[in-house]
Amino acid sequence: MTVDSEVLAVSAAWDAVLVRNDAEEIAGFMADDWAYIGSAGATAKADIIDWIASGKLAHHTMEIVGAARVTVHGETAVITARKQSTGSWDGVSYAADEWISEVFVLQAGRWRCILSHKCPAEI
Repeated sequence: MTVDSEVLAVSAAWDAVLVRNDAEEIAGFMADDWAYIGSAGATAKADIIDWIASGKLAHHTMEIVGAARVTVHGETAVITARKQSTGSWDGVSYAADEWISEVFVLQAGRWRCILSHKCPAEI
């Protein structure tokens, strides 16, 4: 297995766990200092995990559209892809079509995400 395919497999497994909304398992894919960057700025790992655990944030679907781009720099890998997802926020359904960049680092033999950045896809 190449590093590219290994990191893509980790990202796909993370997406599958997100759709199951298992907060503890989701947290295992993220480094302790992971952050999500969106249009409102940075959100810490603890906030996202708390929202999922409480049911405030739920993911229903998540899939890559087209091909993902992977670049590897030693023990760091960056995935850039277009993802479409559905879910709910505080009981209100949403659908998202976004470009996402995820930065993974190899920590103790396991790829963990340290940063996720999303922006809306323009059609």
